[in-house]
Amino acid sequence: MNLPSRLFLVGPMGAGKTTVGRRLASLMGREFIDIDQEIERRAGADIPWIFDVEGESGFRDREQAVLADLAERSSVVLATGGGAVLREANRRVMAAAGAVVYLHATVREQVKRTRRDSRRPLLAGGNREQVLSDLMTIRDPLYREVADIVVDAGGNAPGQMAEQIYQRLLS
Repeated sequence: MNLPSRLFLVGPMGAGKTTVGRRLASLMGREFIDIDQEIERRAGADIPWIFDVEGESGFRDREQAVLADLAERSSVVLATGGGAVLREANRRVMAAAGAVVYLHATVREQVKRTRRDSRRPLLAGGNREQVLSDLMTIRDPLYREVADIVVDAGGNAPGQMAEQIYQRLLS
C-alpha cells in the first residue's frame, strides 16, 4: 500500500490513538489532528460539557461534521474518537478518503489506561470494566469492518507501534 493522503486511527478509548498518531504523523511527515480536540476547539467547550448539554447524539452530530470536514484535508493523520465508527456515514467517509488503522486494545488494557481519566463521559459513574466491555462488543466489529490494518495496541511502546504501522503502510 502506498502512503495514503489521509490516515484514520480508530479504536477504543485507551488504545493510544492520539499518542501513536502523533508519532506516526511525525514519521510520515504529516499533520496530526485529534478529532476530539478539534471538536472541543470548534465548540469552545470540552466534551463532557457537550455531552451534558447536547447529549451523546449532539456530540455525535458534531463529530460527524468535523470528521467529514477534516477528511477533505491532505497529508494528515487523524485520531478519531472511540465512537466515531458508530455512524455508517463516518465509516463511509473514512473508507473513501484514506486508509484506516484499527488500534486494538483489550478491555483489560483499556481499564488500566483509563483508570485515572475523569474526562470520558461514557465512563462516568458506572462499572468501568463493564461499560468498556459493552462498548467493545458493539464497536469491535465496526472497527474491523472499516480497518485496512489491525494492530495490537498492547505490549508495544507508542513509537514501536507507529513504526510498525508505517512499515505496513509502505509494504
